[in-house]
Amino acid sequence: MTSHLGNSDSPEGTNRRVRVIGPPTFSVGAIIADVWTLFQYADLLYILTLFRLKVRYKQSVLGWFWAALQPVALMVIYTFVFAHVTKVRTDGIAYPAFVFTGLLPWILFSGSIANAVQGIVAYPTLLTKMYFPREIIPLSYLTASVIDFLIASVILVGILAHYRVAPTWNLLYVAPILAVLVGFAGAVAILFAAVHVRFRDIGLALPFLLQIWLFATPVVYSIQAVPERVRSLYSLDPVASAIDMFRSVVLFGHAPDLSRLGLMCGLTLIFLLPSYAYFKSSEAAMADLV
Repeated sequence: MTSHLGNSDSPEGTNRRVRVIGPPTFSVGAIIADVWTLFQYADLLYILTLFRLKVRYKQSVLGWFWAALQPVALMVIYTFVFAHVTKVRTDGIAYPAFVFTGLLPWILFSGSIANAVQGIVAYPTLLTKMYFPREIIPLSYLTASVIDFLIASVILVGILAHYRVAPTWNLLYVAPILAVLVGFAGAVAILFAAVHVRFRDIGLALPFLLQIWLFATPVVYSIQAVPERVRSLYSLDPVASAIDMFRSVVLFGHAPDLSRLGLMCGLTLIFLLPSYAYFKSSEAAMADLV
């Protein structure tokens, strides 16, 4: 909840707008108002996203190429382990192409969360100098990860061309699949970022959690390798579903199961709304806690 107060002591003798951050009101109208305020600060989100990218690649010899180097390096390592040391079922697709299509969306998800959680604590002066929707800080890391994903996708195009994987019209389904993945990443990012302000254990435990999440997600292996009795549980994880559908659309040209895509979208919204509400409820105390 915010209010505006006048200040008659200004040099011009006119009132100055002051925003007071108070306890939030939990209602649909309040959430809509917060989202509308967020859109009004879109230019700040743009500026902070550019700042993230410039800082990340500042004084780097390879520059923006680092966005593609990480998935390429992981692809080489996983190809050696899972294509030569042990065999993984890929349904006739070369393993480098198979694992790269899993790594790209996974790095988008995990990288944005790993950076976003630390964002508010890393820049405490932003919270005390001016007002803006605090969720812009973790969302700027998410937006920067999306840009990194687009850069690394150029490598994916080259890999698909090398292995002669022909695109189909079903490739258009990539847009809604990634949209849901980004939405879920945003929900996790703002939730963990808000909790991390109060409990710094989150930042310490997050790398371990993401490592477990990686191997519980069909990134380096196929969903068909999972026993059928537990395969349905994978549908409850939007990340696992998104990676499996992304790979199926890009490599095999299959249209995704729309009911599964709808379930993924519904689960993302169910998780996003309370995560955003919790973040806004913590917003008033963030400047004091960091």
